[in-house]
Amino acid sequence: MKIPLSEPDITSLEIEAVVSVLRSTRLSLGPRLNEFEESVAQRVGVPYAVAVSSGTAGLHLCVRALGIGSGDEVIVPSFTFIAAANAIRYEGATPVFVDIDPHTLNADPSCIETAITRRTRAIMAVHTFGLAARMDAILAIAERHGLFIIEDACEAIGATFAGRPVGSFGDAAVFAFYPNKQITTGEGGLVVTRDASLASNMRALRNQGRFETDEWHQHSILGFNYRLSEINAALGHAQMQRLDEILHKRAAVAQVYDRLLANSDGITLPPRAQAPDTMSWFVYVVRLADHRDRVAQELSSKGIQCGRYFAPVHQQEAYAQWPCPHSLAVTVAESRRTLALPFFNNLSEAQIEFVVEQLRSTMADLS
Repeated sequence: MKIPLSEPDITSLEIEAVVSVLRSTRLSLGPRLNEFEESVAQRVGVPYAVAVSSGTAGLHLCVRALGIGSGDEVIVPSFTFIAAANAIRYEGATPVFVDIDPHTLNADPSCIETAITRRTRAIMAVHTFGLAARMDAILAIAERHGLFIIEDACEAIGATFAGRPVGSFGDAAVFAFYPNKQITTGEGGLVVTRDASLASNMRALRNQGRFETDEWHQHSILGFNYRLSEINAALGHAQMQRLDEILHKRAAVAQVYDRLLANSDGITLPPRAQAPDTMSWFVYVVRLADHRDRVAQELSSKGIQCGRYFAPVHQQEAYAQWPCPHSLAVTVAESRRTLALPFFNNLSEAQIEFVVEQLRSTMADLS
């Protein structure tokens, strides 16, 4: 049995939506883009959405549009995907890494407060693995110190905190739609904001610096080609119509894993939201007491794909010479234990049983 780590859930609805674009004469900056943006904005409860070519592009545009640059600092966890830190560096600003809470794996608010200096301009709040960060504490910190908040919600569409959707708290927030995400556009991302001026600026930035009031070959500011095609947008809009169904299916897969892995020696189950908060399951990441890398190798040899989620950013070769003034002891310790198991909408119970059986037997052999 070969089981991939992730797999997109594409139905006839999505296929028909994409085909309808291919039969049209509009492949970029058309009605499907507007539909997709409006569907996400409505779901999050904010007035403006700007679809872009990737979640990374969205994070970059947030940093750029907020005027963050050389000499500025942005606080971000090291236990995240590297795009969060890269987007800060693209503009010449400094990512300041902070440690995580060992229970939630999200940035520890007390560490955020400690890391603030006179150069700090923003906090990048990452909703790790679809579990909302402590936005109440982060909002309070940002207000006390006059900081922007960028929500990295790339892994968390549909999650809520204190009754509000993630993405509705910050000055801007970013969702991502790579094929391993809850919903996919193939490649793509989207920024949401309540600020009309910020949204207008980001729309220009994604389209080579051309504002909607500009003529076709008039470019008012330095921009990028971060556009999302009509094909991608049509796929995303169709997936958004199925979002509740998809989130339900993923939660059901997580419940099967929970049941089969309950009381397993040496295995800590993933963190989860506490009521009234809701989780949007992106991946199913367990923490092993020992032998994580050897377990991963053995599972791979048996056809079970798994992943190291996450390798800390500050330990990546691209950041080897980067200063890291704060202790990241929890990040380092927990990242050595984390293992993402196969997880996707249509993962069957029989497949999950096979994964759990092989995981347990491998751990027993190595103990």
